[in-house]
Amino acid sequence: MANSVANFMDWVDARFPLTQVWKEHLAEYYAPKNFNFWYYFGSLALLVLVNQIITGIWLTMNYKPDAALAFASVEYIMRDVNWGWLIRYLHSTGASAFFIVVYLHMFRGLIYGSYKQPRELIWILGMLIYLCLMAEAFMGYLLPWGQMSYWGAQVIISLFGAIPGIGEDLALWIRGDYVVADATLNRFFAFHVIALPLVLVVLVFLHIVALHHVGSNNPDGVDIKKYKDKNGKPLDGIPFHPYYTVKDIVGVVGFLIIFFAIIFFAPEMGGWFLEKDNFIPADPLKTPEHIVPLWYFTPFYAILRAVPDKFGGVLAMGGAIVVLFLLPWLDRSPVKSIRYRGTLYKMMLSIFVISFIALGYLGTQPATPEHTMYARICAVIYFAFFLLMPFYTSINEDERVPNRVTS
Repeated sequence: MANSVANFMDWVDARFPLTQVWKEHLAEYYAPKNFNFWYYFGSLALLVLVNQIITGIWLTMNYKPDAALAFASVEYIMRDVNWGWLIRYLHSTGASAFFIVVYLHMFRGLIYGSYKQPRELIWILGMLIYLCLMAEAFMGYLLPWGQMSYWGAQVIISLFGAIPGIGEDLALWIRGDYVVADATLNRFFAFHVIALPLVLVVLVFLHIVALHHVGSNNPDGVDIKKYKDKNGKPLDGIPFHPYYTVKDIVGVVGFLIIFFAIIFFAPEMGGWFLEKDNFIPADPLKTPEHIVPLWYFTPFYAILRAVPDKFGGVLAMGGAIVVLFLLPWLDRSPVKSIRYRGTLYKMMLSIFVISFIALGYLGTQPATPEHTMYARICAVIYFAFFLLMPFYTSINEDERVPNRVTS
């Protein structure tokens, strides 16, 4: 039996580098031995991506991308399809879970400097994944054809009309009609189900390949390839398999406990994951009292509303995302990890996180004068964190970084 398996693997390896891939990316890929809690979220993001793809495929089997039938088809999935309610909640809760783990994954990059040399390309690819994920979520949000889906799409697409010269034509092209209608639903369905998932999978593959080429960062921010044993193995590294595959399984179990608790007991999460207006069929003649996007877009929506001019708001919202791409070149500190950063950086990062969370909350609230004022203050803090980074990271009094990992 053992000889038969070995012969089969030799036959496969002669035609496809299966054993080589296994060794390079798992069995003989050496990762720092001091990974902590913050290093769970990359593997969890991959888990949620698989969940979204599988549940999305099952949902398309009964969903009708037709303005007259879309809402009813979702209700049919929820009420009449065997386990349809579970598949739908796995997908809708998975969308929010995806953004939660991605935001925490990005925060880990901020605190440990995972965007700094030689990992700039990893960060850029990660930001492209984030941008693609936002587009995927926005287009998927229209598909239930509820009130908030319809009017949220109407508002967001109209923002493209603010672009001078080409705005109106661009908005018309995106909608496929003069209003959000059946043509819009069909093209959003095509992008959400086929085009963007393909792009997302390719970007995730490139992200992982780039990571394994230069090696993983660690909480100390030191290069583990610098000190090796006589066999060329990093002294501060351990094989990814079995050590971190087992560690990730522990993280997956903990995540799934929370994930399924939400699905079974609070899938709507008080309106944060599924809004009550989206359980009402889309009505082009009746505008909801308060139109807001889902929570993962609200920080940027608050920045948009904080600017009085419509085009200026679109620029500010776009700039809030573009500036994230520039992070590797804005940070001038030679130190990567927050463990050895000075007090100034820690203070700026803390204020930035508070302002980002505040923007997320303000984006869900009515645009009163008080809320708008707070949003403007938080938006200024958001941009100040990045635009002033070359200054405060160059004068920050950092601590000495150890030569090897400390734990």
